[in-house]
Amino acid sequence: MARYIGPKTKISRRFGESLFGEDKYFNRRKHLPVHYVSTRRRGKKSEYFFQLLEKQKTKYIYGILECQFEKLFFEASRKRGITGELLLQFCESRLDNIVFRLNLAPSRSSARQLISHKHIIVNDCIVNIPSFRLKPKDKIIVKNKKHPVIIGSIENKKLNLVDWLMLDEKNMFGEYISIPNRDQIPENIKEQLIVELYSK
Repeated sequence: MARYIGPKTKISRRFGESLFGEDKYFNRRKHLPVHYVSTRRRGKKSEYFFQLLEKQKTKYIYGILECQFEKLFFEASRKRGITGELLLQFCESRLDNIVFRLNLAPSRSSARQLISHKHIIVNDCIVNIPSFRLKPKDKIIVKNKKHPVIIGSIENKKLNLVDWLMLDEKNMFGEYISIPNRDQIPENIKEQLIVELYSK
């Protein structure tokens, strides 16, 4: 299955929250998320339903395909530590997510485009793979410092910079300082439900 490129507001309304950043259409009509729909009309929702919903939501937030997400989970499950937290750390350390969190792009999909068009340099090497995973102390530099998308995104500053990243706006230079703890990841995700889903 290819990456989803359909209407994003429709997906956000399904989950009852804006998954793709700022969305001016999201609040035009009040829609309850799918898991709050009357149980009398649609029947009782199973445990599997909520687990699958959480996995789908996480995939949409980070823009990860099913096969990639499954590989990340099984890699996290083999490592020592809390599997759900490790999974989110792997998602957060992807280059497209780091570029988005540094406010160098207005959305993760925009960040993927910047990376695939070779506008981002990591440790003095041009990287055009959005899923490239960074390690602590890796440095991110913008190749074209006058790129309108990057300049516009920095000026708007839709996100507050997280503790585990550093950005020098003047020189268009960022650094991945450390691996984030769960409480440093702002996404509203119940990772334990994803672990339970894959553990069946």
